[in-house]
Amino acid sequence: MKFAHIADCHVGGWREPKLREVNKKSFISVIDYCLKIGVDFLLLSGDLFNTAMPPMDSLRIVVEQLKKLADQNIPVYAIPGSHDFSPAGKTILDVLESAGLMQNVCTGQEVEGKLRLDFVIDPKTKIKITGLLGKKGGLEKNYFYNLDKKHLEEPSTRYKIFMFHSAISELKPKGLEKMDAMPVSLLPKNFNYYAGGHVHVIDNSSISGYENIVYPGPIYPNSFSELEKLKKGGFVIVDNGHIQHLKIEPHPVISLDIDCENKTPEEANSELIDLLNDIDLKETIVTLRAKGCLRTGNPTDIKFKEFFKKAYAQGAYFVMKNTNKLVSKEFEEIKTNKNSVEEIEDTAIGEHAGQLGVFEAEREKEIAKEMIRVMSYEKEDGEKTADFECRVRTDVDALLEL
Repeated sequence: MKFAHIADCHVGGWREPKLREVNKKSFISVIDYCLKIGVDFLLLSGDLFNTAMPPMDSLRIVVEQLKKLADQNIPVYAIPGSHDFSPAGKTILDVLESAGLMQNVCTGQEVEGKLRLDFVIDPKTKIKITGLLGKKGGLEKNYFYNLDKKHLEEPSTRYKIFMFHSAISELKPKGLEKMDAMPVSLLPKNFNYYAGGHVHVIDNSSISGYENIVYPGPIYPNSFSELEKLKKGGFVIVDNGHIQHLKIEPHPVISLDIDCENKTPEEANSELIDLLNDIDLKETIVTLRAKGCLRTGNPTDIKFKEFFKKAYAQGAYFVMKNTNKLVSKEFEEIKTNKNSVEEIEDTAIGEHAGQLGVFEAEREKEIAKEMIRVMSYEKEDGEKTADFECRVRTDVDALLEL
């Protein structure tokens, strides 16, 4: 018995085209590896795409790869993740399942007020698989509270897998203390493997009554901070019970920092360029984090363009910077405890949700986030302007249920 476990692919999620391409290549490399070693099946624990209605280019890549698995009779068992559903409840995963490219194992019915999940039996290995979807804001907890666990926990001679897309309170890593989570006690007991997703960490833990709670990590980092922390993508291969975390590294990641505290822009510029001395940057992804309060001048006086130019001249594949914590005494500091564009967007949306009175506050939050995503669409190669505008209008109409 040999299977693969992946999660949080977020195909198409990066706004930068080069990083979006790296993400796609990472997904392709996992599928190729699964074909090479001949897995019996693949588990996908949510967030295949970064949105419920992905761009056509991202969809094409995924369909091509899933078709390769289907042609070799390798089933894909999946659950929807928090990024897989739109506010209207529609998802491209339904289309992929109808095409025979995957099977959603989150199925069941209500019995005497309880949610009774069905088991899917893998035809080759006879392994029993079931699971629950993930929703934005940890709202899937309501399903777990109403779960008929007695049915799921009945003893079985067969290997059992439970798939979920949620953070577990007892397993939250440092730095994610505020993340929505649920207690491990909400998971059904007596499973051999718990295939987790949603939390972008690599972990394999066992808690009393719960064996092998596994998070494979994302296929590829999905933010600046994740590139700094993880450097690589990851997935899991389980071979006759042996759990192995494998890494995906299309490009080495080099993370650099510059502390500009009490320095002049000239001093910062000199130190900035020196950061690249004696470093092999060929085909690397370079992240630069600048922080501190300048003694004089302002952040725009720092010659980041020169840094970028030198890095690319040394062969870097992609260079990006983060200056959220770089300020100047000459300007009033905008105070925020958010570390990413996404977090700032979430805060702004949360502060104003419900003011329109058209939708419930929680739904209005989801619609606003999806609207930001839709309005950031880019024209595909060769796409006509009229077709691009039609694609945007169609997604906006679907989002607002027009």
